[in-house]
Amino acid sequence: MQKRNSRKFFRIKIEEMIQTLRHEIRSGSIAIGSYLPSESDLEVRFGLSNASVRNGLKVLVDEGLIEKIPRVGNRVIPPAPEYKTTIKFGYVNTIPKLVEMQELLNEFGKRYPHIDVQPLELPSGSYSASLKEYLQSEIMDVVLINNNNYQDFLEQGCTELLEPLEEQPDAYRILSEPFRYGDRNRVRPFIFSPVVLCYNKRHFKEAGISPPDSSWTWDDLFSNGRKVAEGHDWYGFYFYLPSRNRWPLFLLQSGTTFDAEKDGEGKFLLCGSKLIDSLGTCRKLISMKDVFPTILSESDADAEALFLQGKVSMIMTTYYFLNQLRHSDLAFDIAPLPRLQNTNTLLIINGLAVNSKSQNKDAAMLLVDFLTSYEAQLLIRRKTLNIAANRLAMEWEGEEVVYRPARFQLYREIFPTYRMVTELGLNNRQLKEIQRDIMMFVSGLLDKGELCRRLEVTLNTADQETPRS
Repeated sequence: MQKRNSRKFFRIKIEEMIQTLRHEIRSGSIAIGSYLPSESDLEVRFGLSNASVRNGLKVLVDEGLIEKIPRVGNRVIPPAPEYKTTIKFGYVNTIPKLVEMQELLNEFGKRYPHIDVQPLELPSGSYSASLKEYLQSEIMDVVLINNNNYQDFLEQGCTELLEPLEEQPDAYRILSEPFRYGDRNRVRPFIFSPVVLCYNKRHFKEAGISPPDSSWTWDDLFSNGRKVAEGHDWYGFYFYLPSRNRWPLFLLQSGTTFDAEKDGEGKFLLCGSKLIDSLGTCRKLISMKDVFPTILSESDADAEALFLQGKVSMIMTTYYFLNQLRHSDLAFDIAPLPRLQNTNTLLIINGLAVNSKSQNKDAAMLLVDFLTSYEAQLLIRRKTLNIAANRLAMEWEGEEVVYRPARFQLYREIFPTYRMVTELGLNNRQLKEIQRDIMMFVSGLLDKGELCRRLEVTLNTADQETPRS
């Protein structure tokens, strides 16, 4: 009986050695081309005999992880295709060129040659629904997800699809809050951007007008937008109105929230509120046909395309879009958004999440760890115009390899103005339910009284609870 237990004990110890070395090789801890510790060192490390160590190493040879070189040692070799782990990485189809994704994945492949990353580009339309479907079907192991997508997951009670992740200590603290549920984070911040004003420097110079600055109100934008476009074949200002990352800005700058506009019974009373007044500013802008072009847009990309073509002097946009200007000859810069009651702006965070149902969770975690590492985040800082989530990477100083607008560091100055759309006191479902009526109001198809009545009916009759998972 003792002899049988002894054999079982050594089988367990041999398996422990095999699993440990296999993990160290596949994780890149032991690099391709390097040698494992000597057999005598492995004997001491794992408490095994020389024969047991050799039997364990033979398993790794058979798996194509190492090759035994007589009188030299055991060298780690490039994995055969059949021994590679494949993980599927899903992200919105506009992302790859913005963050140099292919270069990042190439660097990951060098570090972890045993992991093959298969990118899956998804359309931006109905992105949250697509992510949910793919995660549930175990089609994807890692996904790119922004704070609005995560809020959808939260409201639908399906955050359990996302594996809890450790928080990165060097990430900007503000970025983790929107992804926290209980005491755990489900998403690791990757890149982020506030919504800002981007303007054509040549247009302002030709008009003899000082460019936008932090003192501007929306009335300043209206008047200067008219001046800069006067006598030209371009317009003063444009943005894609229906975007959830655009029109709520006016509400965020109202100086109040929907929660503050409730009576003693918890019912919304919106007539005469600053919320409705702030939408009046947006309505005024839309009515200025010599400043704001009347076109049928399908997305933010239409506004950005007009700016690239020199057809508008200013757009409401993000740092993400600035990457499309890197290789153009357009002279541009950025400024804070104009103010209403305050200077609040929307914060948009793109993060990385691991499918909790993934069969390759360890490999998926390694990809997330790499993409949020200082090395990868520094590559983003140096080669793109994005704001990396890693604070230390963004503080890097050295020779720039891409053109940066003079006010690139604006994002640091306006940190106190960053707001999440949920700070309005409504969840995503409620915002979607009231959007149509708000669009009709700013387009001049509803008056204030009718808008208030419709919004109150919609919000007061809807279920106010946000599902939690």
